[in-house]
Amino acid sequence: MQYDFGEVNSAMQKYVDRQIIAGVSTAVLHGQELVHLHCNGWADREHQIALRDDHLFRIYSNTKLITSMAVMQLIEQGKLALDDPADYWLPQLRNRRVLRPGATSLDDTEPAQSAITVRQLLNHTSGLSYGLLDHGSLLYKAYNEVRILNAFTTLEDMMNLLEPLPLSFHPGQAWQYSIATDVLARLVEVVSGKRFDQYLQLNIFNPLGMDDTGFFVPEAKHARLSAYYGGTDPQNILQRGLRRLDKSPYPGAFLQPVARLSGGGGLVSSMHDMLALMRSFLSGGETVLKPESITLMMQNHLPAGQGISFPGVGDVPNKGFGLGGAVTLYPTESDPPGSQDEFEWGGIAGTHWWISPRHNLAGVLMTQRLMSFWHPFSFDFKRLAYRGAGIQR
Repeated sequence: MQYDFGEVNSAMQKYVDRQIIAGVSTAVLHGQELVHLHCNGWADREHQIALRDDHLFRIYSNTKLITSMAVMQLIEQGKLALDDPADYWLPQLRNRRVLRPGATSLDDTEPAQSAITVRQLLNHTSGLSYGLLDHGSLLYKAYNEVRILNAFTTLEDMMNLLEPLPLSFHPGQAWQYSIATDVLARLVEVVSGKRFDQYLQLNIFNPLGMDDTGFFVPEAKHARLSAYYGGTDPQNILQRGLRRLDKSPYPGAFLQPVARLSGGGGLVSSMHDMLALMRSFLSGGETVLKPESITLMMQNHLPAGQGISFPGVGDVPNKGFGLGGAVTLYPTESDPPGSQDEFEWGGIAGTHWWISPRHNLAGVLMTQRLMSFWHPFSFDFKRLAYRGAGIQR
């Protein structure tokens, strides 16, 4: 088969030249074969350190796929089931209250109609919120007042803070991006009897050879952590110019251990490790899950007529959600032809992965720009990667 990824390289270089991103690594797998790997730009623009394929990245919400895999392993072992009430292991989820429609205070609630299930935590239909994107909402204010996302508190502390807060809707009745995957990380701890980082190391990272993935960068690898940047105008994602973010989300982030082992966004990883992760989902690869679990994860688990939506963005057309990532129901103008059934997700700093079970194809993009999940550069990469692999429909 003939491959041509020259357009990918040129397109990514244009984003670097326009100072939309400092540097970007892209890779494509066709089955287990690495058919494209290229780095453009800088890992550290100010010090003129060229980006290499061994640099490390804050992968933020790419962590959710790995946490979901850990849960699926426990399901395979018979320790959990998808439709089990999660409050059997996490008592803080019991007796939930739900905000009434149009509520103006946290006291305006009614009893939840059902318990939160493991499946609903995996596919973000639990009713939990995030305190991250829904600015101005009652739950955004409540989550931030008690500091739900505090990196210096444990997962158990997080559960105790969540306990008195209401849900934004009855479990299963809507989709909302949420803290649910951090809740799943605590579920893994309780069910396995191991600390979350220890569980991941023993059951996912070691078996897949993911030697650069963890919740902080060891001192010997500090020089390999890519610098972090933000745009000069948060309201214009294509505005030229970058500002360095050395203290985001807090001074020393990812350079030393912290209490919060965030299953929703806490990991640092490398291109090598992300490719190992992608290979584990493609046929013929070293894997840590049964084939039926992989198939189940990549299927849409939302009811007919229900899709995904983000505050300030609105509905994302023709996207469902599986167990750890979005599923393309039908390609839109933003999607490559032939991307139906694709499984994908990304992080808030621009790292992104996608897997096409239909074409046995996967792609990884690694960069470090704040608020660039599903940014135009990620759409361009995917479209051109499909084209470079010869997939037109």
